[in-house]
Formats: sequence, structure tokens, C-alpha cells
Amino acid sequence: MLFGFLIVGCLCIGLPIFIALGIGPLVELILNGEPLEGFAQTLYSGVDQYTLMAIPCFVLAGAIMGRSGITQDLVDMMKAAVGKVSGGLAIVTILACTFFAAISGSGPGTVAAVGALLIPAMKKERYDEDFAAAVGVLGVLIPPSNPLIVYGVITSASIGDLFIAGIVPGLLMSFLMMGTVFLISQVRGYAGGNAFHVRALAVSIWNGKYSLMMPVIVLGGIYTGMVTPVEAAVVAVLYALVVAMLVKRTLTFRGLWDCFTESSTVCGGLTIIMGTAVLFGEYMTMNMIPQSLAAFIIEFVSSKYTLLIIICIFLLIIGTFMETLATTMILTPILLPVITTFDIDVIQFGVIMVVTNAIGMLTPPLGLNLFVACNLTGLSLEQVSSQVIPFICALILGLALIAFIPWLSLVLL
Repeated sequence: MLFGFLIVGCLCIGLPIFIALGIGPLVELILNGEPLEGFAQTLYSGVDQYTLMAIPCFVLAGAIMGRSGITQDLVDMMKAAVGKVSGGLAIVTILACTFFAAISGSGPGTVAAVGALLIPAMKKERYDEDFAAAVGVLGVLIPPSNPLIVYGVITSASIGDLFIAGIVPGLLMSFLMMGTVFLISQVRGYAGGNAFHVRALAVSIWNGKYSLMMPVIVLGGIYTGMVTPVEAAVVAVLYALVVAMLVKRTLTFRGLWDCFTESSTVCGGLTIIMGTAVLFGEYMTMNMIPQSLAAFIIEFVSSKYTLLIIICIFLLIIGTFMETLATTMILTPILLPVITTFDIDVIQFGVIMVVTNAIGMLTPPLGLNLFVACNLTGLSLEQVSSQVIPFICALILGLALIAFIPWLSLVLL
């Protein structure tokens, strides 16, 4: 009980998540008079894992590709593909977010890179500013996804399988959001772009060939077994460097230093949280908390579909208050025994967790993507949030399909 009060209290007063996660085990060690060396050793072992090396590499690769002009290549290609469809530039934004997320593995990073370019462009095309900002927050998390890597480390599930399992659900969410954009654009009268021409599309694909090859190299290498996820991440960095500095020649050494700085900032915070999250998980395991929760749920829930509804609602609520990776690291050890008891596939559940987290990044008070869009536009959180509601409804529909149709996550495995 004291442990729960400590965590909730730390979060309520705004302390960093790593303090909230680590304070409970630390207090218990002190009260029991046990040596604190084990505390430090567990913190170190929590981040001393080979698989976690993939995260900083994917983040760095995304930063390099973003600064080398890859975003503009993607936008030009999507514009040529969409043509004069109503709301074409907003649809282009979603498509660009989808493809850039497949490079960076980061939702907020995708919003910053794509939104900074396309939100002003939509304003020029007479889209309402709050609607443009709302579309710009839709950083779809398709592989490589950093939360999927963390989930795989915690559950010992194959990260390669998790990456592959995320492809179809990620594309499904993108299609649902594009459909929402199209309907809203029809009502509001947002126009499309230039007429579709095969030649223009072919030229834009040729110009964007380097960006298109990144997901092919990463996922193709993992799927064929040629490389592990960590090796694929390293290959992604090398590929990004070659393209940015030798082929396109748009990245300077100063820009490269900025990429390293940006990636270090993101991954440094993750490292601290990951160490305390492992400590948190070990504490719960020793105190049989996940097993007790599983037994409690089994007593009242008889259907796995009822369980999935409860878990999805719970994760959506938690996602409004907690950051994505923190949610994954805290709740996965708790929920894993529960889902395995009900014979829910661990890979499918990983996709469900990432999707709920992606929705959480669009919901205040802790919607990171919303804050990025607000910073880009100068609009208030309330203005952007009101425009995001239709997209959240579409994403929840997609979440329901993913939860109740396991085939969507497992078809490519």
C-alpha cells in the first residue's frame, strides 16, 4: 500500500517518472535494513542490455535523415500520389508522418519534422490553422517503433516479430485517419493539389528513392533474417550518413553534431527511466503483485475479449497522464501474467499497447504530440485538442479492430 501511495504521490506533485519508479524499492530496502548495493546493481543491469542499443541508433538515423532533406522528398512524393483529392495536403501530411515514422521510430520526432514543414503549407492553402495543427500531430508509430523495442526487452518477445506485426496495424491507422481527413475536407471545402500525373509521380519516387529504401533495408533485413534488429539499426545509421553526407550532401558536420545532441538528449532520459523501470519490475515480482492482480481479474472476468476491453480503456486513460515509454515499462510487467493466463498473444498485445500509447500522445494533459504542434503554431492546447477529437475516434475504431481481430497483427508472421 505504501508503495502505491509513493508512486501516485510522486506523479501528482510532478516529480520525474524515474523518481516515482525508483522511490518505492529504495524505501523498502531502507526500511528492511538491506544493503543498497543491490539497488545500484539493478539500475545498471536494467540498461546493460544489448537489444536496447537499437533505440539510440534508430533515433540518430531519423535525426540524420530529417536534417538531410528527407522530409521534403517524402512530401513531394506524397503530393504527386494524392493529386486533386479533397483535403490533399492534409492527406499528404498523414502519409508523410507514416513514412517518416518508419524512419525515426518516434512519434514526437515525426510531428516535429513533418509538422514544421506542412503545417505552414496547409495554412497557405487556406486550411484552418487549428485543423492544420491537429493533422500535424498524427505521428503514426509504425516500425521501427521505440516502444515496441522496450516492450520486447521487457517481455523477451522477438523484436523482429514485433516490428513485422506492427506494419498492417500501422497502415490501418493511417488509412482511417486519411478517411477522416477526407470527410472533414469534404464538409469544410478544403481543396486538393495539382492533378495526378504518372510522370510526376515517377519523378518524385525517383527523387525520393533514398527515403523509400530506408524502411526496406531495415524491415527487409530483419524479416529475411540477414540482420538482427540491433544490426539493422546500425545499418540504418550508416545508410543515413552515406545518403546525407556523400549522396545528397545536405548535411554538414555542424548539422551532424546537432543530430548527435538531439539523439543523446532523447536517449539519455530513456536510459534513466529504463533502469528504474527494471528495478520497479523486480520489486513487483518479488512481492507477487502481477500474480495477485491476475488472480483477482480471473475471478471476475471470464472472457478474453472482456479483458481486452477493460485493458484498452485502462491504457487509454493512463495514456492521458503518462508518457509512452513510461507506460510501457511500468504496465507491461503487471499485465503480462494476466494476458498469458487468457491466452492472448504476446506479440498482438504489444501492438495493442503501442496503439493505445499513440492515442495517448494525442490526448491532454500529457499529449506530447499536441505540445509539439502547439509550439510549431503558437495555438493553445485547447484549440488543437478540439480538432483532434475526430481523429481520436478513428484511432479508437482501429484499436478495437486490432484488439478483436488478431489476424491484423499476426498475418505477416
